[in-house]
Amino acid sequence: MAERPFVVVGAGLAGAKTVEELREQGFDGPIMLVGDEPERPYERPPLSKECLAGSATLDSAYVHAPDWYAAHDVDLRLETPVTRIDRAVHQIETVDGVRHDYAKLLLATGSAPRPLPVPGGDATGVHYLRRMDDSRRIKDTIGSVAHLLVVGGGWIGLEVASAARGAGVDVTVVEALPLPLQQPLGPELARVFADLHLEHGVTLRTGVTVERVVVAGDVAVGARLSDGSEIEAEAVVVGVGAAPNVGLATAAGLEVADGVVADAGLRTSDPDIVVAGDVAEATHPLLGRRVRVEHWANALNQPATAAATMLGADVRYEELPYFFTDQYDLGMEYHGDIGPDGYDDVVVRGDSDGREFVAFWLRDRRVLAGMNVNVWDVGEAVKALIRSGVQVDPRRLADLDVPLPTS
Repeated sequence: MAERPFVVVGAGLAGAKTVEELREQGFDGPIMLVGDEPERPYERPPLSKECLAGSATLDSAYVHAPDWYAAHDVDLRLETPVTRIDRAVHQIETVDGVRHDYAKLLLATGSAPRPLPVPGGDATGVHYLRRMDDSRRIKDTIGSVAHLLVVGGGWIGLEVASAARGAGVDVTVVEALPLPLQQPLGPELARVFADLHLEHGVTLRTGVTVERVVVAGDVAVGARLSDGSEIEAEAVVVGVGAAPNVGLATAAGLEVADGVVADAGLRTSDPDIVVAGDVAEATHPLLGRRVRVEHWANALNQPATAAATMLGADVRYEELPYFFTDQYDLGMEYHGDIGPDGYDDVVVRGDSDGREFVAFWLRDRRVLAGMNVNVWDVGEAVKALIRSGVQVDPRRLADLDVPLPTS
């Protein structure tokens, strides 16, 4: 077993950072990093943000330089889907039928966009944004159409809408809920983003769903909505959520729920298999429950814990959930997790109409989560409030003259 490699399945950000961490933490044995894409590992946020908006190139998204893997003695296998995990003999099998031994295995298989389950949902001109090629195609589309339909008013959908409006494209966003982003933010703060897009000329159609994509000559030309209305468009971008890629784990008999179930050290129900990134549903020591976070920060930060666990250390991943977005002139960071029990109060500190504020979600006067919008250098204070679990005075929390605690 000592001569078997550490194998990482999934050559995205989480996989790439895990092999980097293994080397930085002193592991000098063989490492194999296996991915199904033709591109070497890259970060996904730029695909829907600066690269799509044209302020950066896709080359900026790569995690490492091309020669990094060879220089660090990492066996990088691209375009090599893994088809099976044989836990009994500690082997994976790749699409070419070759088996590879492993001593420890990391699953960083990520997630995949949920398809639009309506007639015409797979027509030419219907796009999903997950991979580098998707971003290229959508950017080219934005540069060549006058009317774009975005299905889904979540983070991806609104970032695509922002990029398209920046390029002068007419955009309609269709969202099933009364407001875009209502599920993660609640109605109080979701209104901020609705107003932002309305002010930038986006047409919002909320409280309706797409019944069918209208197709002419196998090409999408619009959509029919649940209220009977129709929208004309030259292309459609779908952002209705993502599903974790748990197929390998399920077939291997690992415990799977919303994602691959893991303890606080990211160890699965098999002690020789760990997880990181979108697919990990891990116990969070502070929150006291399992969470799965489909955002960049987990893929960036969990690998240090995953690598340490693979090397036999007793560690726990304790970073609070975090995500960010950039839309038009709005920049936002979010820390924490509201959780299944919800919140009973929202406190806004600053000017929400001017979109320069910090918002806090509370339950029993304790801060569950915080979001800073065009206000910077407050992240540590927000996290300190969440971690402390202390009861706060909402009036003082909202008062700009009362400093936020820093520890």
